[in-house]
Amino acid sequence: MKLFQKLLMCLLAVSLAAAAASPADTFPERPIRIIVPFPPGGGTDTVARIVAVKLSERWNVPVTVDNRPGGNTLIGAEMAARSAPDGYTLFLPIDSTLAMNQSLNAKLPYDPVNGFAPVSLAISMPMVLAVHPSVEARSVKDLIGLAKSRDGKLAYAHGALPAQVAGEAFKLAAKVDMVAIPYKGSGPAMTDVMSGQVPVIFDALGPAIAFVKSGKVRPLAVTSARRSPSLPDVPTLAESGLPGMNMVTWIGFVAPAGTDRAIVAKLNGEITRILKLPETSEKLGAMGMDVVASSPEQFTQTIKDDTTKLGAIIKAAGIKLD
Repeated sequence: MKLFQKLLMCLLAVSLAAAAASPADTFPERPIRIIVPFPPGGGTDTVARIVAVKLSERWNVPVTVDNRPGGNTLIGAEMAARSAPDGYTLFLPIDSTLAMNQSLNAKLPYDPVNGFAPVSLAISMPMVLAVHPSVEARSVKDLIGLAKSRDGKLAYAHGALPAQVAGEAFKLAAKVDMVAIPYKGSGPAMTDVMSGQVPVIFDALGPAIAFVKSGKVRPLAVTSARRSPSLPDVPTLAESGLPGMNMVTWIGFVAPAGTDRAIVAKLNGEITRILKLPETSEKLGAMGMDVVASSPEQFTQTIKDDTTKLGAIIKAAGIKLD
């Protein structure tokens, strides 16, 4: 009888210990996948691959990048949202994925509010307003005057939804009319501006910075509240006479909704450590990106704030998906 009681107590102790153990205690035990909703080579892909290499080195498990481009990030977002909430699938949304798309499409294949567990903001970067060197406008004030003189016929190029929203916010703030010319990516948009086919462009600073620094386009302003360290001589839109203009695009890390909080915390701790490494900041800074390693709660609040702000701009400007 005593032997049975001892055995029972041992089994109970083992059961209680197992119940008290967190899934995070042994995480990770197998490969991790990072879904990127863009082709290889872009800014989002670069952030993912930097983090993937460092995570793999730290945790001694394979960490792979799975590029799933298309559909204004919808393809990658849907795949990530439907993945098992176990911490072994991460996703890199941009601001349009979680804070804009719901204002443009009532039937998204994922839930931008409840479909993901925010882990950390990764980077932010402003858009840059730039013109072909032949354009006579040398300042934002000049450009506003030029747009008014063209009676709504002055065109601007954009290669992504965040850049279009920045352009439409500029039009609303400056009280001007301009024609938005959409492109399938920043590259084709910038190509046509550099060739002089379109005079003006709104573009994320990351893909634009090389062309700005080479003089192939002339920057007039950045859309952030403060000047970019990458272009310290370029004023902000607020400095240029449009107070209140503050718009940055961002990239972050999320996991599928329902992922254990302790695993989210473990991912957050390691990802933010990697992002804050001097070598990481230096490499991303050279691409016009500012590291913004955050808590999950801070990232959640950013998504909420931008959903409200950017949704209002989309509605006021009447932006529609083609």
